[in-house]
Amino acid sequence: MSEPHGREQPPEGTTQRLPVLDEQERRNDDGPGRSDASDAHEPSAEPGEGGGREGRFWSARRVPAGIVALLLLGLTGLFLYDIVSVRAGRPGMYWRRELARQLAERPLDDTWVLVGAGITAVLGLWLLILAATPGLRAVLPMRRTHTEVRAGLHREAAAVALRDRAMEVAGVQSAQVRVRRRRADVRAMAHFREVDDVKTDLDAVLTDAVRGLGLSRPPSLSVRVRRPGRKG
Repeated sequence: MSEPHGREQPPEGTTQRLPVLDEQERRNDDGPGRSDASDAHEPSAEPGEGGGREGRFWSARRVPAGIVALLLLGLTGLFLYDIVSVRAGRPGMYWRRELARQLAERPLDDTWVLVGAGITAVLGLWLLILAATPGLRAVLPMRRTHTEVRAGLHREAAAVALRDRAMEVAGVQSAQVRVRRRRADVRAMAHFREVDDVKTDLDAVLTDAVRGLGLSRPPSLSVRVRRPGRKG
């Protein structure tokens, strides 16, 4: 078996750096796709992916579904027990006979009938809204870089990340951040620099920070900077 020519073999007992690493280092040092440290936290989207907007995450609605299931189970059990009792020759339950009599005798414009119909309609509308809306408003969908993985970021975590970036700006004494679905409100206190200069730096830093969050729908920024009030 002949040895491949064109590459010098290292002496025995020594190590040799893989050519793949050399090539990758040359791309990182000299290539046009060189990335700075500020872009390290931003996910790199693959071609053809991450371009569209992701919808909100759907909530399981366990609490409303559990309440409705328990109510339906209880009512079904009561009616089933009453039917079995009547079939066995016993009189029906008093509450069912009284309810049937009230529904038969009361007119449709009666106050209690209207109140009961209104409550039932509100509950039905509430259940329809829960079934038709995704919920989980506290979770912001992120850009999808892989088709098999879908990620989300809580609003509080996004607010903490933006507040930490805001505190890195020179002249910022304190900062409060509130992240919503479409907007991020930032309120900062400036103590030793001009307010306009601090606001300009905050706009630039937070704009880069919002991009770095990797959200599918990046919120718009609303930055306000003011001086702290005088003591006394």
